[in-house]
Amino acid sequence: MTSPASRPVPPAAANPLNLRGAVDLSSLKQRPAPPAGAGRPPAPGAGAPGAAAPDGGSAAPLRVDVTEANFQELVDLSAQVPVVIALWAGYSPGSAQLVDALEQIVESYGGQLVLGAADIEAFPQLAQAFQVQAVPTAVAVVKGQPVPLFQGGADEQQVRSLFDELLKVAAANGVTGRIGAGGPGAAEPEAPPLPPLHQKAFDAIEAGDYAGAAAAYRQALTEMPADAEAKAGLAQVELMGRLQALSAAETEALRGRAAEEPDSLEAQLAVADLDIAGGHVEDGLGRIVAFIGRNFGPERETARVRLLELFDVVGTSDERVAKARQNLARVLF
Repeated sequence: MTSPASRPVPPAAANPLNLRGAVDLSSLKQRPAPPAGAGRPPAPGAGAPGAAAPDGGSAAPLRVDVTEANFQELVDLSAQVPVVIALWAGYSPGSAQLVDALEQIVESYGGQLVLGAADIEAFPQLAQAFQVQAVPTAVAVVKGQPVPLFQGGADEQQVRSLFDELLKVAAANGVTGRIGAGGPGAAEPEAPPLPPLHQKAFDAIEAGDYAGAAAAYRQALTEMPADAEAKAGLAQVELMGRLQALSAAETEALRGRAAEEPDSLEAQLAVADLDIAGGHVEDGLGRIVAFIGRNFGPERETARVRLLELFDVVGTSDERVAKARQNLARVLF
């Protein structure tokens, strides 16, 4: 295999850095781990995020060897700190030197960055996803989104300038964590405590007491009617409670009844619940919109209220909810 041209290319200007969605990383997420022994062995001390050092002391350094098995962990970690990915190959003479240089620069940032070294010969899907044309190439991931850095060579001053801008981009997107001396994942910030009634609802959910959780959320809404999280939580636990009461046989019977009786409010609402819970969001919302379009009177209003509750379950900013709102407006007006 011949080496692609790897002439040093000046890095892109710092100011255009942003969370562009031009590269789709979803196909690389949650891939099955390769068989034991597959690929090249990782560099000493460069295990998966959060791995302990062989001597049982401090955990892995801020460099991680990227594999199919740990790529999703790194994507998740990018919600805490930016992850710089250096794509290299054994046939590229400058690859190893650049990776080593990046490792030293990343470590000088005191845990604000993590470096992932990816051998594109062992993990070719990654090179395809990042549309790599030559190695070495450096990109970053922030909140699961790719940020191009540079291709080819770059001197230390250029790299630091890009990293400084990368941290500004990350901060603007709420990524301000710092990895402690224990290595990636060791200094995950502690989540702030929930408000008392939200905590009460959460504890009830953990115990399978959806009615108790609903009561806690209702009380929270009584005290603060604009509490959007309580409103969404109430809609979610009420859905969970309705589903909890159904047996497998009842579920199958409901689907058959809904198909035979398109104007049965009970059957249509129940199957919409099943659709939403099963991830068929458009089917569930569309089912209720269609019912509203065919019916009038009290049943229509009951269906409309349930539809609004399911909007909260799915998330009011979800594009599928926006589409269902438009369809609802058409049938109502």
